Amino acid sequence: MMKSCLECGEKIIGREDKKFCSDGCRNAYNNKINKDSNNFMRNINNKLRKNYRILSELNPEGKSKTTRAKLLSKGFDFEFFTNVLQTKTGNTYHFLYDQGYMLLDNDYYVLVKKDL
Repeated sequence: MMKSCLECGEKIIGREDKKFCSDGCRNAYNNKINKDSNNFMRNINNKLRKNYRILSELNPEGKSKTTRAKLLSKGFDFEFFTNVLQTKTGNTYHFLYDQGYMLLDNDYYVLVKKDL
């Protein structure tokens, strides 16, 4: 039985488990199914990416300290994060994937990177 490419419908030659006739078709198909479905999602994902880039830039060693003013000056938006971690000692960290931050005294923040 001949299989057809999921993207263009051409006949597939080669391995039995192939789904696409070429890398181009595979990329086009995956780009289509993974794209943000609307502006609202795209805007949120862009804010999450921007926040992540800012934390990564300010925390190259995996643990550092910064100020609220420095985060804000780079465009950090405190309303957008991926998860919250409450430690046993009662500390609250906000994370963007593996980059996190916790409020200290006097508008200082500790930046941490989670080992994955």
